[in-house]
Amino acid sequence: MAIVLSGISLIFGIYLNKEIMSKLNYKLQSVASGTVFEDTGWLLDPPGETVPTLIRSIYEKKQLNTGESEKGIYRFSDWLPVDKELAGSASPVTYKSEGLPKVLGMTNLYITFNGFWPEKGAFMETCSFKETEAFSVCARPGHQEGSVLVVASAGNTARAFARVCSENHIPLLICIPEDNLDALWFTAPLNNCVKAIVCRSGGDYYDAIHQSNLVVKSPKFYAEGGAKNVARRDGMGTTVLSAVTTIGRIPDYYFQAIGSGTGAIAAWEANLRLLEDGRFGNTVMKLLVSQNLPFAPIYDAWKTGSRQLLPMDDALARKQVGEIDAKVLSNRRPPYSIVGGLFDALQASGGDVLAVTNGEAKKAAALFEQAEGIDIHPAAAVAVASLIVEMEKRLINPEAIVMLNITGGGEKLFKTGHQLYYLKPSFVFDLDPDEQEVIMHCEALFEKIFI
Repeated sequence: MAIVLSGISLIFGIYLNKEIMSKLNYKLQSVASGTVFEDTGWLLDPPGETVPTLIRSIYEKKQLNTGESEKGIYRFSDWLPVDKELAGSASPVTYKSEGLPKVLGMTNLYITFNGFWPEKGAFMETCSFKETEAFSVCARPGHQEGSVLVVASAGNTARAFARVCSENHIPLLICIPEDNLDALWFTAPLNNCVKAIVCRSGGDYYDAIHQSNLVVKSPKFYAEGGAKNVARRDGMGTTVLSAVTTIGRIPDYYFQAIGSGTGAIAAWEANLRLLEDGRFGNTVMKLLVSQNLPFAPIYDAWKTGSRQLLPMDDALARKQVGEIDAKVLSNRRPPYSIVGGLFDALQASGGDVLAVTNGEAKKAAALFEQAEGIDIHPAAAVAVASLIVEMEKRLINPEAIVMLNITGGGEKLFKTGHQLYYLKPSFVFDLDPDEQEVIMHCEALFEKIFI
């Protein structure tokens, strides 16, 4: 796979010249082999290696210097693999909670809020921490001129990338389940450089990923890369950078709901960099990640001690995805087993995978809004519910420093004051579409940029 990707990079001219590479603030490293190499342009795999592994950014600056809040996410650019700053970004905001700890009997709960909450200085217009990914990925060097970036999503990621690409005129094709189209809301009509295709009703995120894999077989498109893209993970890692620079030390526990687990991997990697920094203590955060029952493939594998995901029937998986409230947590092929992936992050941190029901999440969302004063997304409610369960079971020291990653919130508040526009799909494909038909239709959508 690495050799194929490198070959594609060479053929279509995304290799960076030596002058550009010399100005980058990072190199890349294979987690499996430890080999360090240059980012020659949108690399997703280590060149010449065959073991499935993530690659990791190695930054020149070992100690993090943060910029002013006005720089948005780029206040953490010392530890972002970017060569530019795009307009309109916002940073995660961390604050010490007073409301929720009174209910749960905690002393040191820090909430990292990703969303829209002006009262707290939070201004993510898509109301989701997926903005941290999009503003990092879209500022990474190596975009292919004259080609189209392809992103598969269950909802929030698509909204974030669509907004960023529209505002910065980056050609983008979104692949999303038809049942999740209500997630594609915006405050203004999108630039014509952004298009969407969907897998028909009844499909899920995995079907959208399959669709995207077909599209990128055409040389006119290139994959964003998901968890393999270091810019995506390091962008998500800014949630931990926000928390630690606010608290002054690395937390004891990290709570987050997961679909792919990429955010938790990013948190672990940020933790490793902060340990190397040396100014924030020597704590390895215990990752406590949670899924929404009954769809919980990571939970099921972890609880059996398996590094590999357990076999899953497609029809049953789609049925379970249809039953969960947190649709964005519906990844059937997460980066769990890969070297440097979620299994390794959980083991290294002494972490655990939790699971909660729709009912528990709904109660948690209501409690959070009452205690903290802001609405949160269903996925974030899953994380809050898991925190409640752990505290009720007395599995966490009430005085421990806990980071709760609220991955999305303030949407109800944001929508109250804005007119919304929805992106309509250009094509609806079957769950098992014809490869050539998909490519033909998608190439036709962007015919003008290919000329």
